[in-house]
Amino acid sequence: MKEKKHPPYQDILFEDSSNGYKFVCGSTLQPKETADFEGKTYPVYRVPISSASHPFFTGSKQFIDTEGRVDRFSKKYAMKKEQALKEKEKQVQRAQEKKKPKKAKKK
Repeated sequence: MKEKKHPPYQDILFEDSSNGYKFVCGSTLQPKETADFEGKTYPVYRVPISSASHPFFTGSKQFIDTEGRVDRFSKKYAMKKEQALKEKEKQVQRAQEKKKPKKAKKK
């Protein structure tokens, strides 16, 4: 294998920011922060959702969106829907204007 081609593989401490769950897994991530876990020091990488807090794995019906992603998605597509409706209204108005008969000029 070539030297310095791949980042070093190491054990990383992943911490779920929504509930504080911690687990160690191998990764090529290079976080700067470190923390002690089970008597050993690991680099720490914080994740917003893990298997300990995701509704699919926990079986809960409620989803807690800690970063507002659902709200941003809803707002974004609500604006696009409004724009599409406005554009459709403009097209209808243009079509109606074309259908109006022009008055003949009297001499």
